[in-house]
Amino acid sequence: MRLTTKGRFAVTAMIDLALRSGKGPVSLSGISQRQSISLSYLEQLFGKLRRHEIVESIRGPGGGYSLARRADKVTVADIIIAVDEPLDATQCGGKENCHGADGAAGARCMTHELWATLNEKMVDYLDSVTLQDLVDQQQQKHAEQAVVVLHRSHAVVGQN
Repeated sequence: MRLTTKGRFAVTAMIDLALRSGKGPVSLSGISQRQSISLSYLEQLFGKLRRHEIVESIRGPGGGYSLARRADKVTVADIIIAVDEPLDATQCGGKENCHGADGAAGARCMTHELWATLNEKMVDYLDSVTLQDLVDQQQQKHAEQAVVVLHRSHAVVGQN
């Protein structure tokens, strides 16, 4: 079980989009440049996000994408599920045939419940984190970095 680049890139791109929401449509080429994600990959991801009504596309000059819902109404789980990212730690994909076609029909492995419970916890956690939470984190981080830079510039001026 691991989150692939599909899920990571989708969440990253959505944070980028949400940080710029309210300022008009955001171009995928802009997200691509800022986040170093292939434009063609973003086009695939945003097609899926649009079909799940997480983003809206605006055509024409000055077009791009915007959030279809408020950032506090979009969870990380929504994004991950929209781009078809599997969140499954079980060996059997949740089908409870852990021993495969050769094993007894429906035979679970001894750790099936452990991994199934982990799946539930993962989805619960990702469902508890909103896009707005991630935007707030980024804005807080940016504000803290600005304070450090300001503090350093004052220290340098004071030494001269």
